[in-house]
Amino acid sequence: MNKKEKQTIGVIGVGLLGSSICFRLREADYPVIGFDSRSEQLDYLVHIGGQAGSSVEELVSQAKVILLSLPDSTVSSSVCEQIAKCATAGTVVIDTTTGTPDDAVEIAKNLGRQKIQFMDATVAGSSSQVKAGEGVFMVGGDKEHFKQQQALLKQLSNVIFHVGPVGSGARLKLIVNLAIGLHRAVLAESLALAEASGVDLPTALQVLKATPAYSAAMDTKGEKMIQQDFTPQARLRQHRKDVRLIRQLAAQNEQSLPLSDIHAKLLDVAINAGLGELDNSAIYQVLRDNLS
Repeated sequence: MNKKEKQTIGVIGVGLLGSSICFRLREADYPVIGFDSRSEQLDYLVHIGGQAGSSVEELVSQAKVILLSLPDSTVSSSVCEQIAKCATAGTVVIDTTTGTPDDAVEIAKNLGRQKIQFMDATVAGSSSQVKAGEGVFMVGGDKEHFKQQQALLKQLSNVIFHVGPVGSGARLKLIVNLAIGLHRAVLAESLALAEASGVDLPTALQVLKATPAYSAAMDTKGEKMIQQDFTPQARLRQHRKDVRLIRQLAAQNEQSLPLSDIHAKLLDVAINAGLGELDNSAIYQVLRDNLS
């Protein structure tokens, strides 16, 4: 398929993750129109050859496939209400937002009344990993709808799972984020102890990677912690939101999460210390500096 034959893709929400999605689509020569309530977020999209839309309505008029990358599913619900008012039957909405499974199901029902397809396609991985094509996509939705969009999704990542009906992507993303967040906190605590006890941090990280203690967090966050480079790839405050949703899912299913309860308190300390806008690896600073 050449560039002229490729359909225009809409992206609503062009923050860290949304910008990486736009980059992947442009790398595959898809025409991309984006919209974000913060117009300055669209500068990067224009820089890589995309189009800045001025409204949801303008975007919907040009794109039959729309990807969402928004702060939470409450915002997704609001945006999808706007889409439902102006999109034609057959429009496809693929939501990469981390939100609640119940919201995903409700959005799908509301859009379905207008014959608009909806899938929750949540992502595991930082914005830089997604930009490199290394994110993992977990897609909830009708299996035939998934197959129809599989070629597009493969432009975003080679690792894509269809995990069940609508809501399944959101549910599994919370489970994955639980594990990722705790791995990151364990790494931070391990490096904090290494530094406090006089162990060379690069050596400690190298040894940790070589032992059964290894986790992928060591590859993605280890150097950031050692260098205290907390330039955001995924913001700490955003993970605190995820932990709230994780605990909410657990409460709905009468499952205790004692480690996540502790993790939530650590993240609250970080946010109260002014670290919320930094990368989630800044949890290291909380443990290193014994903040409370």
